[in-house]
Amino acid sequence: MNQVETAVGSGLRLTCSRAELVEKLAVVSRAVSMRPTVQILSGIWLQASDGNLELAATDMELSLRSSLDAEIAEPGTVVVPGRLFVEIARLLPADEVEIAHSPEEGRVSVVSGSASYSLHTHSAEDFPRLPEVDAAQTFGVPREALLETITRVGRSASRDESRPVLTGVLVRFGEGKLVMAATDSYRLAVKETAIEGQVPELEAIVPARALTELARIAGAQGTIDLGVHENHVVFRAGDVLLTTRRIDGQFPDYRQLIPEQFEHQVKLARGELLDVVRRIAVMAQRNLPLRLRFAEGELTVSVQAQDLGEARETMPAPFAGEALEIGFNAEFLRDGIESVEADEIELKLISPLRPGLIRSEEDDFQYLIMPIRLAG
Repeated sequence: MNQVETAVGSGLRLTCSRAELVEKLAVVSRAVSMRPTVQILSGIWLQASDGNLELAATDMELSLRSSLDAEIAEPGTVVVPGRLFVEIARLLPADEVEIAHSPEEGRVSVVSGSASYSLHTHSAEDFPRLPEVDAAQTFGVPREALLETITRVGRSASRDESRPVLTGVLVRFGEGKLVMAATDSYRLAVKETAIEGQVPELEAIVPARALTELARIAGAQGTIDLGVHENHVVFRAGDVLLTTRRIDGQFPDYRQLIPEQFEHQVKLARGELLDVVRRIAVMAQRNLPLRLRFAEGELTVSVQAQDLGEARETMPAPFAGEALEIGFNAEFLRDGIESVEADEIELKLISPLRPGLIRSEEDDFQYLIMPIRLAG
């Protein structure tokens, strides 16, 4: 999608189910550019042929495609204003929709029951040619394993576009397992998941946003097909096709970032700790750190906000030895605890200025979090 090719447009006339159209538009429209510098990227591409209506949208980094059955009176292609078309389709009164394009007038008509619309269209010739996917060799991945890993790891990816590699998730298949890793340099999440059957070795840095969208649209399919073709990664979930560019660059070696030894290993009830962190974090505004003070047999979580006041709560903890106090970003700490699915978590610590590790003994998930230097 880096080089924009064109798709030829012509008139079209068709009738389709409103419910199906709305369902497919809800998926495809997620790739419509929100702030397009190129106007055509705000549109949704429609192509009618052979009893089928194909829909597609792209923001040049991510593309989504789907299709539905339709009665085609005249085949053709047109690009309609995306957000507006979605809203109109959602509100149409009847069960069927008639769509007709007049290339000479540059308009498309939408008729359903007593409602009719006439919309200005974009030139289909200007719509980017989407990546070819037929040449991509794909293989099936169990849906549940893939989506669970995405959900637990993806939130640790960076949103800072100045470091593109960190906005992606490292996805690696090989040796009978799927490994995903993401870091924004303040925390690191790594999840290993066993995969049954034969899967080819594959490694790619995939934009975190693309994986998040995949998790939203995957539905209840048993498997998700995945493949790599040139500089794109291809996912197929049912009748939805998602393509995204690979991120070039060297992902940090996450294995070297995780310390081999820790001074303290404290096992805590996940639900209780999460509740305490959530309650105290209400006061942690403007990125104030949460203070975790470990003393004999207890953990005290606190925060001091100069403008608001302070909060603290103590819970039992099997800690022994000299007291240790360490500060963490409240959101990052909460994310790490939420990402562990076991009833008991293990918090590993070295010192107040060294990273902590959140994990459980029940699965291969690790969450490394950098500390914040505490004042006073």
